[in-house]
Amino acid sequence: MSRVAVIACGALAADVRRIGRRRGWDLDVHPVPALLHNRPERIAPAVAAELARLRGCYDAVAVAYGDCGTYGALDQLGLDRLDADHCYELFGREEVADALAEQPGTYFLTDFLARTFERTVVRELGLDRHPELRDLYFGNYTRVLWLAQRPTDATRAAAEGAAAKIGLPLEVQVVGNAGLERQLERLVITRPG
Repeated sequence: MSRVAVIACGALAADVRRIGRRRGWDLDVHPVPALLHNRPERIAPAVAAELARLRGCYDAVAVAYGDCGTYGALDQLGLDRLDADHCYELFGREEVADALAEQPGTYFLTDFLARTFERTVVRELGLDRHPELRDLYFGNYTRVLWLAQRPTDATRAAAEGAAAKIGLPLEVQVVGNAGLERQLERLVITRPG
């Protein structure tokens, strides 16, 4: 296998590294800040800048992102990316579809989002300064579903805290990393060309 750079969403980078090490892939992971999810119009330009920086340094470059609200802007860069609308689908595509069919008002947590909820959601959305905004942001949600990749007591406590912070009941579905791993394998092992 040739040397591959993976431009990864910061929310996926640790999982991408872990999977790559376990599988023995020669990957260098270059994270792009996860906070860009709050401004998805900035994701494609940030990935493009990282691509320009890496061009010529690797045999191949892949993008470990779903579409993530870019409305196809990532696809305009001409690179292979993960096949998902959102990163949480990578961990549980069927679980996400089933949860939304059962209860459309489902808010999804991944391990990363559960652990960083205070910073990536509460502070970024200003809920720490304006708690009255909680119902505006989360009023149409009816539950929180934690798609647990590597369930630990600490991450469970973080997921419980996130659900409590937005006033919704927490449900847990253990999904692992198999979906992300299959997508990464497609990108870094079975790339076209």
